[in-house]
Amino acid sequence: MYYKLLLEDKVRVPPHRLGEDLIKVILDVLQEQLEGSIDKEIGIFIAVTKVIEVGEGEMVPGDGAVYYDVKFEALGLRLSLQEVLEGVVVETTTFGAFVSLGPIDAMLHVSQISDEFINYDEKNARLICKDSGRFIGVGDRIRARVVTLSLNEREPRDSKIGLTMRQAGLGTELWLEEELKREKEENKEKGGVEHGSEH
Repeated sequence: MYYKLLLEDKVRVPPHRLGEDLIKVILDVLQEQLEGSIDKEIGIFIAVTKVIEVGEGEMVPGDGAVYYDVKFEALGLRLSLQEVLEGVVVETTTFGAFVSLGPIDAMLHVSQISDEFINYDEKNARLICKDSGRFIGVGDRIRARVVTLSLNEREPRDSKIGLTMRQAGLGTELWLEEELKREKEENKEKGGVEHGSEH
């Protein structure tokens, strides 16, 4: 789930940037320090969007920088187990698909795509369900559920997020459209039979 966050922090403005627009410098420093980082309580920092308030500057002996207490807005992504989310397939391999969730990628293992046997079509970079012919390829938008979650604050790139599509209401946009169409047709048939038996 995405959150708009209101945060406070002490920001160090380096001496070589003291003559510049203070708000812009503080925003630059916060963006450089926080964007793409992970905090266990806050989640994944996507963007620092706005500096709201800057307090009095303080100097520390031996450091030419100025430290400011700052209130700012940021956008964060906090994932939780069993959460349903949407992403885009960015890579396919013999063992599954990598799905971009925006600031971080997740893994959709072949065993979590479908109950069917899955073949890897290397030429077209697609994972194909053997019986139904459904497939997943790079660029496909998918809806999946988080089944494993291990975020690494020190090395965000080493974080592990596992997804599944093996439940109702999950899959690629195309799969979901097909299911919706099939359900509508089945409901029409049921409605038609009941309606017809009344006469």
